[in-house]
Amino acid sequence: MSQAEAVRQTPAARTPSMMWTFGLFRNEVLTTFRRWRTLALLGVLAAVPILVGIAVKVETGDGSSAGPGGGGPAFISQITNNGLFLVFTALAATLPFFLPMAIGVIAGDAIAGEAGTGTLRYLLVAPAGRSRLLLTKYATVMTFCLVATLVVAVSALTVGALLFPLGDLTTISGTRISFADGLGRALLIALVVAASLIGMAALGLFVSTLTNSGIAAMATTVGLLITVQILDQIPQLHALQPYFFSHYWLSFADLMRDPVYWDDLTKNLGLQALYAAVFGAAAWARFTTKDITT
Repeated sequence: MSQAEAVRQTPAARTPSMMWTFGLFRNEVLTTFRRWRTLALLGVLAAVPILVGIAVKVETGDGSSAGPGGGGPAFISQITNNGLFLVFTALAATLPFFLPMAIGVIAGDAIAGEAGTGTLRYLLVAPAGRSRLLLTKYATVMTFCLVATLVVAVSALTVGALLFPLGDLTTISGTRISFADGLGRALLIALVVAASLIGMAALGLFVSTLTNSGIAAMATTVGLLITVQILDQIPQLHALQPYFFSHYWLSFADLMRDPVYWDDLTKNLGLQALYAAVFGAAAWARFTTKDITT
């Protein structure tokens, strides 16, 4: 066989494997989002903006501003002036616990759940191999990160439009931007929030490779989340806190400055990439050498 013939046959030889990988990813996504547990998690996330919006509406009554001294998540005092601020408030309210908890449940169950139900061995018989299967699982978890974040944002935007006026809005810096610009920034903030969870997703996936119990993996991942959140509030640990995966989560608020303040945003995304690389590599090392007995 000539070199040219070998080159021409290479794409054809790769096609079945690539199609199988895409089919595996599609099946993983469909299976994940068809589970009642996943739908319940998304339902809880969608309910948070509804509850916040109703609470602000009831508290203000006539629609007047809640005032800057009202407390609560950032932007909450501006919701009555512009319903778009409910998107920022809802993301700020769900990011410290609700969103990462949901990610921890899905990531923790990714491998351990399959092992616990006895389906992991059958998946490994397929031609994808362990590395490709693990990558597919991680891609599925990241897809859930994006969908979960968008569910919060869309729910908040819908409730904000129904309960409060929409229009031009004032940034943290005090400048005025158009509603279209604000909507664009809301979408960008949602994407940044989703990206902020990739480190948590990799950590959960790594924990999932350590056990055959989905419940144990989910509980451990959520427990680590709570522990890191507590440690991030202890002043004596200020030297270590910039290395915690949750430390810069709320830096997305800097996207509402004019001009945008990128320092903490880049630190956050860089830290998430580091966690994804370290725990992704650890998950791969564990999973590719793990003795699958169930």
